[in-house]
Amino acid sequence: MFASGNPMLDRWLIERAWTNQVGRASRTYVVLHGGVVVGYYALASGGLDLAEAPSKFRRNMPDPIPVAVLGRLAVDQDFQGQGVGSCLLRNAVLRAQQAADIVGSHGILVHAIDESARAFYVHYGFVSSPAKPMTLVLAFAKSSP
Repeated sequence: MFASGNPMLDRWLIERAWTNQVGRASRTYVVLHGGVVVGYYALASGGLDLAEAPSKFRRNMPDPIPVAVLGRLAVDQDFQGQGVGSCLLRNAVLRAQQAADIVGSHGILVHAIDESARAFYVHYGFVSSPAKPMTLVLAFAKSSP
């Protein structure tokens, strides 16, 4: 059974992921190894209030700023420290950026669950909201229209 060390993230995968998938509230992507869940993440669409965005992120953007939301990201304890979280994050950003080319989105937003998670996202270039430090954003690279 999946055990990330955070019961809330574990329960969400079991209790909410499928319901959200069917209801189109979010999309959950799972990595398996030998039929065992190694890790997962969930993406949804959303908006970030202009007042909560870092200055560079909000430049020339509407209110709210359209973003992809990385709603969950977790790795089973047996696989932590092996780069799985980094791979999941890279894949999430790639998928969100591909979706942005179709529907329009300025970047990806995450609400860090704790200080350790916040540090993880900062390491990969995410910037904290000045109003809500546990809310972080990463702008997508500009693409041609």
